[in-house]
Amino acid sequence: MKMHTPVGQLLKKKGGEVLTIAQDVTVYDAVKTMDEKGMGSLLILDDQGRLAGIFTERDCLRKVVLAGLQPESVQVGQVMTTKVIYVTPETTVDECMALVTEKRFRHLPVIDSKEKILGVISSGDLVKFVASEKAFLIENLEKYIQGSF
Repeated sequence: MKMHTPVGQLLKKKGGEVLTIAQDVTVYDAVKTMDEKGMGSLLILDDQGRLAGIFTERDCLRKVVLAGLQPESVQVGQVMTTKVIYVTPETTVDECMALVTEKRFRHLPVIDSKEKILGVISSGDLVKFVASEKAFLIENLEKYIQGSF
């Protein structure tokens, strides 16, 4: 089953709330914010408000905890992922699923042609969408088979 739905449609349903922080915020404060908001990542903005990186739970574990650094004294700008892979609103669900599977990450910023951040799609958002679409298809096939379509 192909999912040619543009990811921009998922954002409309999900909402475009984007959590961003500056590069000079401490890892401790970033993790505290993620915990309070139930998020697994934060987008990091540069001084001009453009995307500079992404900070994830994985960054915290690998680059701070395993390195023996103190979260209260390390800034997210020092440990964030700077090579951010992002998608556009026109990118399909299938393309997003392929990216998160191949690259093994869970968060895809959605950015328009003017570099405006529109939202973040998680692997969970993608799985939820695919599951709901399959359930819809199954329901309609059952109705068709039963002759009540």
